[in-house]
Amino acid sequence: MKNRFVKDNGLTMRMGWTIFLNGLIYVILILAIWWMFGGSISGVIIAVLVSAGAFFFQWYFSDKIAMKAMGAREVSPEEASELHTMIDRLCQLADSTKPRVAISNSAIPNAFATGRSPERSVVCVTRGLLEKLDRDEVEVVLAHELSHVAHRDVTVMTVAGVTGVVAALMMRAGYYMSFGRSNNNNGGVPIQLLFLLVGAIVYGLSFLLIRSLSRYRELAADRAAAILTGAPSTLASALTKLSGDMSKIPEKDLRASSSANHLALIPAASGKAAFTQLFSTHPSLDKRLAQLARISGQLSQPQ
Repeated sequence: MKNRFVKDNGLTMRMGWTIFLNGLIYVILILAIWWMFGGSISGVIIAVLVSAGAFFFQWYFSDKIAMKAMGAREVSPEEASELHTMIDRLCQLADSTKPRVAISNSAIPNAFATGRSPERSVVCVTRGLLEKLDRDEVEVVLAHELSHVAHRDVTVMTVAGVTGVVAALMMRAGYYMSFGRSNNNNGGVPIQLLFLLVGAIVYGLSFLLIRSLSRYRELAADRAAAILTGAPSTLASALTKLSGDMSKIPEKDLRASSSANHLALIPAASGKAAFTQLFSTHPSLDKRLAQLARISGQLSQPQ
């Protein structure tokens, strides 16, 4: 379905590469298990069954898993009329499918979108965000999250995020299946050690792919929301407020919601660590603000 969110060819290319490389990782992983079992088809069949089951569960229930991690619940128009009104207006403006709407009771000011498809997506905001931001800021944050749904990067992130989980499960299954076989393989290298090494490599590759896509997709969503609403400075204000508030949140609360960091508007981490760590799920605040400043300048130029 076409929509009015600005198209980002860079995001489309990165999503395509992420899906392709994740598929390649699966193939390599299965071949590695086949090789470590000496060409036995039984090991491969079990590994594929384990991975398929884990993949389906993570993909099909991705929205429920994310909402549970954030302590969120779906709300009706009667329960959150203003929130639904804003999303209705934005969906009409963007000519996009309306997602389900949810609210988390978390005091951490944040928002996220998840789901296996635009038709099965959900946009969630926290109580902390609704209390911290004014109406215009909430609306442009919602536009940011809706652009994730429209760009389908939510779906790609859901698929890509399963790779690490599946790798761990497949390696664990292979590790325990290897007991009872000869303890040595390939010139004396323990087969259990090979399983652990392959699992670590696959998890590391998946980790890097997700971080790379996640950082870019946040910039793409900022850009799409700013252009759709015509309010880049409002989004900049919202990001600045939310980022500043993270340093005031207790570490215990930040850790409780960190599992959904890759989906959130702002990573749940205190101080500067959220923006200076090498493998951050989000671009730095400075980079996001600089992009919004450029867009503001472009929008202010006479057409």
